[in-house]
Amino acid sequence: MPTISPQPTPASGQESHRHREVAESFGVDPQRYDRARPRYPDALVARIMATSPGRHILDIGCGTGIEARQFQQAGCTVLGVDPDERMAEFARSTGVEVEVGTFESWDPAGRTYDAVVAGQAWHWVDPVAGPAKAAQILRPNGRIAVFGHAFDAPAEVTDALVAAYEKVAPDSPFARATAHAKSALETYQEMFAAAADSMRRTDAFGEPEQWRFDWEQSYSRDQWLDHLPTTGALTRLAPDHLAIVLDSVGAAIDRIGGGFTMPYTTLAATASLTGR
Repeated sequence: MPTISPQPTPASGQESHRHREVAESFGVDPQRYDRARPRYPDALVARIMATSPGRHILDIGCGTGIEARQFQQAGCTVLGVDPDERMAEFARSTGVEVEVGTFESWDPAGRTYDAVVAGQAWHWVDPVAGPAKAAQILRPNGRIAVFGHAFDAPAEVTDALVAAYEKVAPDSPFARATAHAKSALETYQEMFAAAADSMRRTDAFGEPEQWRFDWEQSYSRDQWLDHLPTTGALTRLAPDHLAIVLDSVGAAIDRIGGGFTMPYTTLAATASLTGR
């Protein structure tokens, strides 16, 4: 089934860090982003904490603070780093400390952390500089853990999205990517395998692991239409074009009963620092 990749980039995971205009488009509506984006499995948060030497966390690309708040609720101290002041301002309003900048340019000022994490954001980080910098700021046996959600909506819903998107933005790289698109799970498995390889190449970490968590979330028509504008393919559409896409997808959801249950797979690539 052709699909618009849930990965919010027109390029591969190894090149997406170059597309800053997409990476920094999510702050157009931080309230919607925080409301509509799914949280992470509690089991993922618990496993990261259980395999880290302490509870001081650096959250790269923290966005509105979704995973940061989950770590805080589990007893961690969290500092977020994000390039978008709009997202950072929202996260601060929820009690998350955030410094603005890309991870590559951010100054740790001598600070070190027990874990460096990135939720749905590591593909925006340079695949060479990112793991190397994480290794420099981790404490002995500290953990890097990068993770994200893979999901495919029902075929009827995705087909409506693809058709409407190709109509309003036929020249978009997202539209062109639909011709030979893989499933979201295949895309994300490749992306996190590449992330693991990047960790391995630093020679600073033990052998990377890949973790998997399967779960489900139900969506009404309105809930899914609230979520869609937060995805990379739609964040930069003009309002009239976005309305066409949402009308088409909404009609498709109506035809299948007004809602659906989404199977999610949360994948993680992770490794512990060695040699220090």
